[in-house]
Parts: sequence; C-alpha cells; structure tokens
Amino acid sequence: MKAGRRQFIAGLLATGLVPKPTWADAGSPSFLSAAALPDGTYVLCGIDADLTITFQLPLPARGHAAAAHPLKPEAVAFARRPGTFAIVIDCTTGVQKAIMNAPAGRHFYGHGAFSADGTLLYTTENDYEAGRGRIGVWDVASGYVRIDEWVSGGIGPHDIKRLPNSHVLVVANGGIDTHPESGRTKLNIPTMKPNLSYVQDGTVIESVELPPEMHKNSIRHLAVSQGGQVAFGMQWQGDGIPQSLVGHHALGRVITLMQASPDQIRDMQGYVGSIAFAHDGATIVVTSPRGNTVQRFDAASAQILGSRSVIDVCGVAATVNGLMLTAGTGQLASLTAAGKLFSRSEAVQWDNHLIPILPNAAIQT
Repeated sequence: MKAGRRQFIAGLLATGLVPKPTWADAGSPSFLSAAALPDGTYVLCGIDADLTITFQLPLPARGHAAAAHPLKPEAVAFARRPGTFAIVIDCTTGVQKAIMNAPAGRHFYGHGAFSADGTLLYTTENDYEAGRGRIGVWDVASGYVRIDEWVSGGIGPHDIKRLPNSHVLVVANGGIDTHPESGRTKLNIPTMKPNLSYVQDGTVIESVELPPEMHKNSIRHLAVSQGGQVAFGMQWQGDGIPQSLVGHHALGRVITLMQASPDQIRDMQGYVGSIAFAHDGATIVVTSPRGNTVQRFDAASAQILGSRSVIDVCGVAATVNGLMLTAGTGQLASLTAAGKLFSRSEAVQWDNHLIPILPNAAIQT
C-alpha cells in the first residue's frame, strides 16, 4: 500500500468517518513475511494470493515471524531470536502502535499467537537464568501490556499455535538451552529433551516426547490443520542423519513420524525451516533452506509423496489450490497441487516464515 493511501486512511480514522478498519483496508493481504532490503534495512510485508506485495513497513532490526490479529489489520513482528523486542504495527497506516519488550531475564523466540477473540497475545520466551521456557501473556486492548506468564512445558519453546475452535495452545519446546551471553550457542545438546506441550489457561494439559534415540531432534516449527492435527518440523543436533525430521500429533494420541528414504532425509540437511498443512489437511509440506528442498508427505500414511528443489526456500503456507513459498533469493512462488510452479522475484531477501492472515480459513489463488 502506498504511503499516500495509508495517510489518507489514517486521516479518515482520526475523524471517525469510517468504520473500524479490516484487512481489506491494508490491501487484502493473505500472508505476512519479514524481509531484508538491498540497502540492509528490514521490513514487514503483506503479500496477496497473486504474489503481489500489498504493503512494506519498516522494522528496526531483522524480523523472524509475525502474528496477525484475527479481527483487525494489526500485526506483531518479532525479532530474530534471541530478540528482546516485538513491534506492533497498524498495517493500514504503517504506524507503530506499541513496542513489546521482554522482561528482565527473558528473551523472545520469534513467534506468537493470538487468542481467538484477539484480546490476548501469547509469546514464547526463555527464562535464561533458570533455563526454562515461558509463555508471556499480553493484554491487547491495554496496548500490549504484559499481564501474566505461564510455563511452556519444556526448555527452548520456539513456535506456538492455537488449536482451532479452542483456547488450547500447542508449543514446540525445542529442548535447547541458550543464554544471551553465549549468543545462539546451544548449551545442553547431550541432555536435551524436546517435546510438544498443550497449554490451556496456564496449565499444561498434555506433553509428549520423541523416542529416546531422537532426543537430539529439536522440535521447532508447527502447523495446525482445520481439524486440530498438529504437524511439526525438527532440526537435528546429532551426528549422521536422523530417523525423521517431520511428525504429527493430536491430543490424546501418540506421535507419528513421517517416513522417507535416507537420501531424502539427507537432502534436508538436518533442518526443517518451515512447515504447513495443505488446505485439506491431507498433506504436510516442509522446507529446508539449507537443503534447497521442499518435501510433501501424506498425513494418513506418513509416507513421503515427493520433493522439489527451490534455492534457499523457507516460508510456506497453504492456499486452496496449493502452496505459497518464499525464498531468500527474493522468489515468491505458487506451487499447485498438480506440481506446477509459478513464481516471480522481488528485490528483497525473504526471512524464514510466511504467516497466513487467517490461518484456518481458505485462501483462494
């Protein structure tokens, strides 16, 4: 959205002459993604289903992921971990509405999720002196004021999602302990224990771990189907190649690991960067920027369906007809269910994640 249009809308809002803004007033983006510009500055972008950038708003430092408010055109852009800030942006005007600062002794992990009604924001955080994961609870209406914190159910919580039609949060506790004084150094690889934890109203209602031989497989990124199935992508911290890098789970059940050949697992270079369910929930898609690879799995059979090479690919999200992909090369791509790839390039370097504005709704392409 051009600056002049944003200023015009801001003026109308100030006079009270227009109803409350919606995402249509921000150009009707379908996705959010952080990016770096050629001059070294950073932005948060809105992207529509036609691979067009609808707005480009400045960030003070490199972003990682974002959270889109479910009811109004407002986004929270998180710093790359271990960051201590998150920026709240009005996506119609480009105005920075608030800065969220992690409390002393905490840092963000780059992800967050809103409650269904948008009144609360939940953030994954590290209590780094105690070496424990936390979920920050922020009051949106009061200007994103921190009002509580909950246990995450493990160490190193990275991604967080809300299960559809519920107040249950699922957290990817990666199991890796870090401390700001050591930067991104991993402090506990021999003893790490990643898990998926489900949290409701501050209580961990279920927690599931990987088999002991996979304890060095850090659970990092999550996708949730419309039916409440949770897919997760992992990052291997051990030697050799892991048994699997992808799995799925549902409350009350056991973990299912996706199956692929050793060569197909090796192609991912031990690293899942992002994960998504296809719109119908039948297919799980993962990306690896290190392996320059996109892989698709059948959720029911847990078998790999195929792979495709895309240089420096990472962001992935579902559309009705296929998938949207972003890459560090600036490529924006639409991959159809039939395997056809349509793409364009922008003069940006897309960061890790492509965030749907409405994560459990159909996005038409």
